[in-house]
Amino acid sequence: MTFSLILFYILAAIVLFGALKTVTAKNPVHAALYLVLTFCISAMIWMLMQAEFLGIVLVVVYVGAVMVLFLFVVMMLNIDVEEMRAGFWRHAPVAGVVGVLMAVALILILVNPKTNLAAFGPMQDIPADYSNIRDLGSQIYTTYLLPFELAAVLLLLGMVAAIALVHRKTYNPRRINPADQVKVNPNEGRLRMVKMKAVVQQPSENETSSDGQQEGEGKA
Repeated sequence: MTFSLILFYILAAIVLFGALKTVTAKNPVHAALYLVLTFCISAMIWMLMQAEFLGIVLVVVYVGAVMVLFLFVVMMLNIDVEEMRAGFWRHAPVAGVVGVLMAVALILILVNPKTNLAAFGPMQDIPADYSNIRDLGSQIYTTYLLPFELAAVLLLLGMVAAIALVHRKTYNPRRINPADQVKVNPNEGRLRMVKMKAVVQQPSENETSSDGQQEGEGKA
């Protein structure tokens, strides 16, 4: 057993531990920190597989940007943990069935002899001028162009759904419903002119007498 294989097993065990603690942690901040640990160790596995670009992108994009944003949002929001965990055991059987099906699908893909998974084989020696960034770009935009576009659409849908869920119950008095604007009848008139008579306020008797007394005192 080589040193690279031993290091891979150690890193894989840490990734599994971090993923498990991310799901089972009671504190959302702790769950986010465990997810940061999982991403960092996953980046080390990419580096071990000689995919330096993917490892750097995983650290810079996910750990440096996405997870920092998650931490700020989680710490600023007042999250009721007990309310979130109220239906955990009710949905646990369905989640377990889905997890088992996903695990079976992944195992069938890995054990299939027709599946070409070169990453799980011995690492091949590559020349010094080899660029995995160029190879990755050519594979994404040629062989895997359709899955790449589908993943982009799914991310866009997730972003739109998150924005819709956040703004669903918030009331904004400056927000205008476009459906109400379309229903407006221009023939009925949107502006109504109201003509009012000018009102001149007359001083009362008490104010007049008090002003006269102040003038008399001033002359005296």
